[in-house]
Amino acid sequence: MTNIIDGNRIAQEIRNEIKAKTERLKLDTAGIVPGLAVMLVGDDPASKIYVKRKENACNEVGFYSREYKFPADTDEKTVLATIDALNQDAAIHGILVQLPLPGHINPAHIIEAIDPAKDVDGFHPVNIGRLLTGQTCHMACTPKGIMELLDRSGIKIEGKEAVIVGRSNIVGKPLFLMLLARNATVTVCHTKTKDLAEVTRRADILIAAAGKAEMIRGDMVREGAVVIDVGINRLGDGRLVGDVAFAEVSPRSSHITPVPGGVGPMTIAMLLGNTLNAAMVGAQTD
Repeated sequence: MTNIIDGNRIAQEIRNEIKAKTERLKLDTAGIVPGLAVMLVGDDPASKIYVKRKENACNEVGFYSREYKFPADTDEKTVLATIDALNQDAAIHGILVQLPLPGHINPAHIIEAIDPAKDVDGFHPVNIGRLLTGQTCHMACTPKGIMELLDRSGIKIEGKEAVIVGRSNIVGKPLFLMLLARNATVTVCHTKTKDLAEVTRRADILIAAAGKAEMIRGDMVREGAVVIDVGINRLGDGRLVGDVAFAEVSPRSSHITPVPGGVGPMTIAMLLGNTLNAAMVGAQTD
């Protein structure tokens, strides 16, 4: 029988835990409140939705949140100046710049300008380097959320063969490092991988993060595999689907995440967790 991994339920459990820890932090540190600043440049509809969800999540767990909205033609210098001010702002423990950015702004410049201690997205090269070398760091939220889904679903990682389809800086590459650190044997597939189905059929844990609707078919998955679907794709008829053909794959899998309601809710939960951790570290160093 296939177990559907309920990301909404698990993310709510985590938000409840964060809310309780936030209340204790306020009591133990004379009122320190985790603060998150979110910056949005432009009018991308999906980005607006994500920013609103993050604001709602901050309110739910008792965080202080601040939004900065800029027109699409805002120059890079203005965005960098705002980041510099937030780096110095003691009330802000986490800084998030919503991606994608308009084409005239270099995202690498923006990410590298954020203080690594406040890089709660986990994208700064310093945090990626610390992840690579096994040091404490802010981990990228979506792959960290995937690890939480596996752990809280009782899925063993050590010694398993894990296959990731997709090598993005946001999901595929950091997830490779996280799984490797947990003693999985990890393969990363991409557009140049030969005979993709042959590789994916080896996986005890298969993670689809390629951004291509329903590309993982039933015959690409071994019987009893754990399948994590990171993709969110809108079809012409308006339906949201993942990178996995759910109806074909779910009967073959032992555990599978749905779309929506699987990995997605975990990303914001991990963002909140990273921000809380940043506030707690800040409280210890004050």
